[in-house]
Amino acid sequence: MLPNIDYSEMPRALQHLMNRDQPEKAGTFSRRQFFKLTGTVGLALGAFPHLAMSQTADTALKPTQQPSAFLHIAPNGEVTVAVNRLEFGQGVQTALPMILAEELDADWNLVRSKHGSNDPAYVDPLFGIHLTGGSTAVKNSFTQYRELGARARAMLMSAAAARWNVDVSTLRTQAGFVVEPGGRELSYGQLTEAAMRVPVPEKITLKNPKDFRIIGRPTTRLDAYAKSSGKQQFGIDVHLPNQLTAVVARPPVFGSRLASLDDSAARSVKGVKAVFRIPLDHDGEGVAVIADGYWPAKQGRDALKVEWNTATVEKVDSEKQLAQYRALVTQPGPKKFDAEMTSLESAPKKIEAEYIFPYLAHAAMEPLNCTVKLSDGRAEVWTGSQCPGLDGAAAARALGLKPEQVDVHVQMAGGGFGRRFSSGSDFVVEACEIAKAARSAGLDVPVRTLWSREDDMHGGYYRPMHLHHARIGFDERGKVLAWDHVLVGQSITAGSVFEQFQVKDGIDGTATEGMRDPYDVPMRLTVHHPQLNVPVLWWRSVGSTHTAFVMETLIDEIARSTEQDPVAYRMQLFGDKNTRHKAALQLAVDKSGYGKQKLAEGRAWGVAVHESFSSVVAYVVEASVQDGRPVLHTVTAGVHCNLAVNPRTLEAQVQGAAIMGMSMCLPGSAITLKDGVVEQNNFGDFTVARITDVPTFAIHVVPSAEPPTGIGEPGLPPLAPAFANAITSLTGKPLRQLPFSLT
Repeated sequence: MLPNIDYSEMPRALQHLMNRDQPEKAGTFSRRQFFKLTGTVGLALGAFPHLAMSQTADTALKPTQQPSAFLHIAPNGEVTVAVNRLEFGQGVQTALPMILAEELDADWNLVRSKHGSNDPAYVDPLFGIHLTGGSTAVKNSFTQYRELGARARAMLMSAAAARWNVDVSTLRTQAGFVVEPGGRELSYGQLTEAAMRVPVPEKITLKNPKDFRIIGRPTTRLDAYAKSSGKQQFGIDVHLPNQLTAVVARPPVFGSRLASLDDSAARSVKGVKAVFRIPLDHDGEGVAVIADGYWPAKQGRDALKVEWNTATVEKVDSEKQLAQYRALVTQPGPKKFDAEMTSLESAPKKIEAEYIFPYLAHAAMEPLNCTVKLSDGRAEVWTGSQCPGLDGAAAARALGLKPEQVDVHVQMAGGGFGRRFSSGSDFVVEACEIAKAARSAGLDVPVRTLWSREDDMHGGYYRPMHLHHARIGFDERGKVLAWDHVLVGQSITAGSVFEQFQVKDGIDGTATEGMRDPYDVPMRLTVHHPQLNVPVLWWRSVGSTHTAFVMETLIDEIARSTEQDPVAYRMQLFGDKNTRHKAALQLAVDKSGYGKQKLAEGRAWGVAVHESFSSVVAYVVEASVQDGRPVLHTVTAGVHCNLAVNPRTLEAQVQGAAIMGMSMCLPGSAITLKDGVVEQNNFGDFTVARITDVPTFAIHVVPSAEPPTGIGEPGLPPLAPAFANAITSLTGKPLRQLPFSLT
């Protein structure tokens, strides 16, 4: 079970998440209050944490629209942009500053970035909560950051006009300067203090995209040097004065509690300061060992003598689970689609297929961590959080504080793929419980709770295991007459704060996304969501991790069985409506040489195309089988994500997503359980792609000036089916299980 949550304590916008088309209006500052708070500090970044929602309003502007929360211009002209998302590899700390700097007309060489916090100004402007996920960062904040830059630029120009006593319409800006027709110029750094005494304009004019000089140009990431030189600080690197480190002995089976504990040996380890029991998520219990560093804390944990009571919790076993899922396939259940199936039995051609997808760990390079500092009536939290507002509220509940008494300092994260956003804020609450217990024990110091790689691998919140069963009837031309489909897998959102928004008629929408569309086929889709004692969570590209594989391999199989080219068959099915799918696939085909270039002996083409998070990615790949192992040689991508803000980051994101998608295919890339215990411990027995597995990439983007859509996740789903389709062309055996089984 997830921790009990008082829904009334959640932000109102969170309570209504995805249940409305427009965000609820947030409180805003009056102009008089705005001047009073900001007039003496210039364009002060984050000048008023936790105040934005409590001000009376006489302006239509929201906290998310106020430049002062997002922008700081130093006297030397250096521009620092606050980013309202977690940076964990997707490049948002460059893309969003690019957007703001474009409209600000800043000198890009002087632009810097930093994370926001759990301040209300940094919520997603559409959803109304702090959120990094669903490939929404640039998509949802594109207009927001353009308008922030344009408002600040207008204020700077007004300040210059007042100083020169000229009409503001005669002025222009250029690379960090306001320029007057006679040649006089003032730098933004010279104007910033005066600019903040200018009323924030509600209405502004944005640039014509044809005038962009920053947006759309391949740009080196602002964090590239720090990360490539080893100087980048992550959440795991937080070091505060007198800080201690905690590690936790966790039960072998989820939700288990202690039967007995002998901690005498642990307490005798040099550097160990305290040992105590703590509550864990899913009603479990653990033992925290606090020491003056990670190594003595780990040695102390290793010295514990612990016996666990596992008698009262379910012990999931992967083999038994598969049998359970197969039994559910034959049972009636709620239906996402309910087309007529009478044509199925009489169809000239038929396919019956079962697909198996295992649990998957997020396996980010940086294990989970969270540092908590308590003081009288306040708390500070340092962590890489995908939802600092939710995590701050959860921390407040754990500590007996109000949300406004908790400051979340968002840290750079070394990956996450969804793991750093659980609705129960499990690892943040755990760290708060440890800090609270430490303070009660007289350790009034900051405490960093650190997970080991093994803790992370065993710690749950996996991509759910899924079983698909399909029966398809079609004619000699490939026209689908009936498609009867059953999907079995745990619900990610059931029991969470998102259940009321995502679960409709017993079906979790995150499990079925990507099914049927864009192919207009008559489908009956039955869904079963069994409840098991394995914590599950979204994983990069969520439901599309399995639905894309099923759809794209079955479409390929229909094409093969009717002797049609798989590209031509898809183009026919797209019809006249799916123009973005057509454009992405055609671009990948044209750039790859598909159908024109002769492949080396033993190699085959594979094709797949899929839309997720409003973007379409098509892959044409070359693959082979070497010594019984699937090998991916080349990947050509056609991407339709509308306007590409930073083509360099886009290319990196598609490559990274494709490599992660390829990892799903490789032997050993599965989380399995035996008698309730996870069998994998580290990268030695949970496969991720190594550099020797990485193919040659060519990423091509369909030109567009339309507002950008997501790109962090859409590159993952079509890679595995394209890879599988190539291998099937070589072996003649359909691949219906991840990771691939070629025997």
